Amino acid sequence: MKSRLTSLFLGGLILAATSNLAVSQTSDLRIPTTVEAGAAFSIQTTGSGNATLYIVGLGQVLRREVQLGEPIPFAAGDLHNAGHYLVLVVRDSSTENGAFDVTEAPQPSTLSFLARPSRVPVDLRDGINGVVYVFDTFQNLILQPTQASFQLSGVAGAPQARTVLTRNGVAWTKMNSASKEGAAQFVARVGSASDTRVITQVPGDPCSLRMNARPSGQRLALETDPVRDCSGNPVPDGTVVTFTEIYNGDEATVDVPIKHGIARTEMPAYKGATISVATGVVMGNEIHWGGGQ
Repeated sequence: MKSRLTSLFLGGLILAATSNLAVSQTSDLRIPTTVEAGAAFSIQTTGSGNATLYIVGLGQVLRREVQLGEPIPFAAGDLHNAGHYLVLVVRDSSTENGAFDVTEAPQPSTLSFLARPSRVPVDLRDGINGVVYVFDTFQNLILQPTQASFQLSGVAGAPQARTVLTRNGVAWTKMNSASKEGAAQFVARVGSASDTRVITQVPGDPCSLRMNARPSGQRLALETDPVRDCSGNPVPDGTVVTFTEIYNGDEATVDVPIKHGIARTEMPAYKGATISVATGVVMGNEIHWGGGQ
């Protein structure tokens, strides 16, 4: 209830300061045009007697009982939220008003770094996105253009690096995933501030597929060669490989997950049968049992 009453009271002061009622149209307040967030500053008043000074901004309000005609000092850290502030000096018969801006501190202190996706297939051009937001020590977004650097490293190949200027406190870039699987360190750096994300680079889709067959009693033992993507990385275990056998117009299929890089199964050994293998959109070789490959 107290905070609500305070807000209503300050709202009334702001309305009064922007109306033509009992408000000085030409203020004698000497106010800095801008103040850096967290910096000390002062406001000079004129006249004599007692008054109440308010500084009202988004998310922050200061109130002081002051002696007119004397400088009113504010210590470092009194104002730390960047934005536009209204100054009101309230006395018995009138209200003086003015305004100034609090700007963000220029030195980057913390970063908010977003990297997507956390898992990406290998050898994908512009497959990794990085966005960084730059803040000062008071968590104000630094709007002035600032140089930001990005580096992706930790797997095969030379590290990738990009340098860009922020726009309204934000910088972004795209990176290629490496040709080999593994964890990569994605680092954003602005001044002395840095932040790191880990990008897991996983094998891509199978690139080629080949199987062989051998008799196993009354059945055929079917086995693929090690299944790899186009960069030579082993395809993850669990990837499904489909074996299909066609004989006398009938078709039978078996879905087998890859284990240790290889898919294995058994199917009936019909002479003249045609057996094929596939995974995803990748087709492998065919075997014509009893009629050569």
